[in-house]
Amino acid sequence: MAISTNVMRFTLASVLTAVAAFAFVAVDTRPAAAATICESECGGPTPTPAPSYSPSPTPTYSPSPSPSPYPSSSPSPYPSSSPSPTPTPTGADSSGGSIGGLANQRFNQMITNRVLGTVLLGVNEQVNCSNCVSAFGSAGSFSAGIHGRKELTNNLSLLAGIAYTQYSEGGYNITSAPIGAFALRYDFTDWGSSRPFFDVGTILTPWEKARYTRSYNTSLGPVSVTSSTNAANYAVYGRAGWMSRVSPRDEVAASIEVWQLWQRVSGYTDSAVAFNPFDASIATGTDRTSLVKIGGQWTHLYGSNIEANINGGWVQSFAAHSGIVATVTGDGVVVPTMGNQGWFEYGGRFGFRVQKGWIVDLFANGTLGPQPVGNTIHGGVGLRINY
Repeated sequence: MAISTNVMRFTLASVLTAVAAFAFVAVDTRPAAAATICESECGGPTPTPAPSYSPSPTPTYSPSPSPSPYPSSSPSPYPSSSPSPTPTPTGADSSGGSIGGLANQRFNQMITNRVLGTVLLGVNEQVNCSNCVSAFGSAGSFSAGIHGRKELTNNLSLLAGIAYTQYSEGGYNITSAPIGAFALRYDFTDWGSSRPFFDVGTILTPWEKARYTRSYNTSLGPVSVTSSTNAANYAVYGRAGWMSRVSPRDEVAASIEVWQLWQRVSGYTDSAVAFNPFDASIATGTDRTSLVKIGGQWTHLYGSNIEANINGGWVQSFAAHSGIVATVTGDGVVVPTMGNQGWFEYGGRFGFRVQKGWIVDLFANGTLGPQPVGNTIHGGVGLRINY
């Protein structure tokens, strides 16, 4: 019985001790929780909990990855800071060579202007005839004007005319070009049906609007530049010949002519184009050349209503000089040279007498030869009145 009482006492004491310990822990924990809730609701600083200790992880060695042998298919979001350079074109020598083409164009211009001017001086008419005046128009090179002749004395005649012309050939184009011409002819009529004659005269084109085209090649493609400027042409000549009235219906003549030609072209620079890496600047200059022509003509009357004339001759240039002085990018100053040229000139006319003193003329004139003169033809129709 005593043992049971002791056991009960020991058991009761152990229970009381456990209850007391549990109460102490509970009382110690509530104030901390209450303080935490209070500080959180009142906006006070939240205490940082004490870090718990954890051992540092042992680092593991990872080797650098090897570069992939295949490039990434995704483009970089940032462009490269150094763009690809634009290729530099070549072709300065070709650009410089194109200046020679301009010189050829300007030489052709001098010759064409002279051929058109000789129509005003009666190149398609007989040497000796009555007073007349003719209005005409031509195509091939557009030309419209009036010309004629007037006997001042039995031996001396005045030949004169004026026309408005437009023409182009081999890369150049001439517009708004008035041409005037006049000459004096002395015919030794008192020598009989076979006799000498002499002409002296001039052809004047004081102003004309011109467009010249030069073309050259580069490593990036061909370039063609057309530029506009003004020009003027002047010519003087002398002619000595012998004519013969071999029959009442036929007149033949042979002659030699000496010409001096000048052409003044105003300076200009290449017009603006999309691509012209080797541009050029052309200074104002004067082209000139001398010519000798040996030729002949025949005029024949068919019946009483049809009159025909054919004429032609060989022309040789000498002392030719180009007035071009060009400054070409990449090639410096370029001064083209011009050699002597030879070519054949021809002309003809058919006249139909519609009534006494009134004649309708069909005519043509042109050149045959190598460039820069080349093969050209200028034809037209005129109404001639004899008085």
